[in-house]
Amino acid sequence: HFGNASDVFELDNGEDAHRIAPSPVVHVRGLCESVVEGDLVEALEKFGNICYVMMMPFKRQALVEFEAMESADQCVTCGANEVVCIAGQQAFFNYSTSKRITRPTNADDPNSGNKVLLLSIQNPLYPITTDVLYTVCNPIGNVLRIVIFKRNGIQAMVEYPFWSQKAKSALNGADIYAGCCTLKIEYARPTRLNVLRNDNDSWDYTKPFLVRRERGKGRQRQAILGEHPSSYSDNGYGSHCSLLPLPGNRYKRSSPHDTQEVVAYPLPQTSSYMGHASSSSVAMVSGLHPAKMNCTRIFNLFCLYGNIEKVKFMKSVPGTALVEMGDEYAVDRAITHLNSIKVFSKRLNVCVSKQHAVIPSQVFELEDGSSSYKDFAMTRNNRFSSVGQASKNIIQPPAAVLHFYNVPPCITENELQRLCTEHDVPGFIKFKVFDAKPSSKTISGLLEFDNKTHAVEVLTVLNHHQIRIPSEYSILFRVNYINNVCFNDR
Repeated sequence: HFGNASDVFELDNGEDAHRIAPSPVVHVRGLCESVVEGDLVEALEKFGNICYVMMMPFKRQALVEFEAMESADQCVTCGANEVVCIAGQQAFFNYSTSKRITRPTNADDPNSGNKVLLLSIQNPLYPITTDVLYTVCNPIGNVLRIVIFKRNGIQAMVEYPFWSQKAKSALNGADIYAGCCTLKIEYARPTRLNVLRNDNDSWDYTKPFLVRRERGKGRQRQAILGEHPSSYSDNGYGSHCSLLPLPGNRYKRSSPHDTQEVVAYPLPQTSSYMGHASSSSVAMVSGLHPAKMNCTRIFNLFCLYGNIEKVKFMKSVPGTALVEMGDEYAVDRAITHLNSIKVFSKRLNVCVSKQHAVIPSQVFELEDGSSSYKDFAMTRNNRFSSVGQASKNIIQPPAAVLHFYNVPPCITENELQRLCTEHDVPGFIKFKVFDAKPSSKTISGLLEFDNKTHAVEVLTVLNHHQIRIPSEYSILFRVNYINNVCFNDR
């Protein structure tokens, strides 16, 4: 969707960067997830006028086209000699292989432009449906059609009757809900959307009588986060607030006398969260290490994003498993945070399965001797079994720092390191225990690893690991990812 695809594959070391011929287009890497176009412009306009910015959602990269070659030279040189931060995080620069960023249409012509926007929703803690996007996008202009797809995180296309530059400028970088569901917007390649039915994932507002696709007559699953995001406002999820459009021109400073237009969006209808959802509550996971992954380790990894009911490896497709979760929104969260991560040197591919339930058929023995099928519906280690439990889970993407808890006070740093060694997973480089009351039966703290991949592997193997202490068992390493000021997230 993003054009200039060759820039994504440019090599990262300095030697390779110097081999690329100078260009007015600069390839920016190392961006944080929450960065928006405005952050890039604010940080880099000191080098010269910026013509165009193209974000690459989910890759933490961007292309910035300067008006003059000298501006790009200054940007690349400065980035090589000193730290240049964008949105509080160091970024890295080299020349792009392109001399000009490919516009989706003739963007230099104010009368031309694509009518379809590509929306990438980052950190989607709450359900994203056609009702939600219509509520957000329609006040900017009359929305004709919406299509939501969930193969690479959560993305959507929104079609307007005319050029959608106003909507892109107003909504890009804004949060649908406070602190989450951040919109990253580019022009899409299609000029018209084809909608076959009106439901939670697609809607044609010019054809209100398209047949809805109803949920099958299986067991109704309640959305983990409830009918309404604000129901968790006091428990760490953030409250609903009006979405504030950003200034219409991202490349010009607003004067103190400019008044920003504020659009208040009504809350989405609660029925859209509970009725006729078209997604499956089963995720398909491929790229699993055949000797090191089993049903329990998949549970340890996926349980941070929703309840796990069943896990089954597919005999006909080695290295692939089906994971039945509590509802389709848990699958959305798992795809957003776990798709494309590396575990045991293999990159996972997580997507929505066409199946709507996991059937325990063709059970066989995995390489480690465990069963290819396991039912987790009754396990106490599921973390979203009630509204109270769900409200305590702060959903985070994988990070280099793990928060461990429910650990016996007698466990020492050396014993934790030895546990990592015994289970053939990377050891941690920093260790911190939180202060606890003298009467406390458990302790908690932080473990920092060399990188995110090491932390993921430790979580996959040791999450819910049990260790024997005098007269009882205790769950060790019940962990979450955390971005904490005590350590640097890498």
